[in-house]
Amino acid sequence: QVQLVESGGGLVQAGKSLRLSCAATGTIFSMNSMGWYRQAPGKQRQWVASITTGGTANYADSVKGRFTISRDNAKNTVYLQMSSLKPEDTAIYYCNARIMDVTLATRDYWGRGTQVTVSS
Repeated sequence: QVQLVESGGGLVQAGKSLRLSCAATGTIFSMNSMGWYRQAPGKQRQWVASITTGGTANYADSVKGRFTISRDNAKNTVYLQMSSLKPEDTAIYYCNARIMDVTLATRDYWGRGTQVTVSS
């Protein structure tokens, strides 16, 4: 069974950096797009960034120029390097991946989330 496990969250001061990781485990036949979403208290989950298998990245306007998404296809892992963090970046960050699993069906998988808190 495929699972996504995030790590790297924590408490940081504004202006500092943090790097999130998300590793996919289980029987994976192919992994398509991977991405990060976040959900702040009382708000809906929003898309942050995504990256294709070939490495094409896209970002939400709110993080463009500050966050960098990357992936290691050999390790089935996606990263989110967050720099110049702001208090409004505080949220639970979720990893997402579109994966063809052992059933040969392609599904969206989600991690359980990792908390990022930015203090002012």
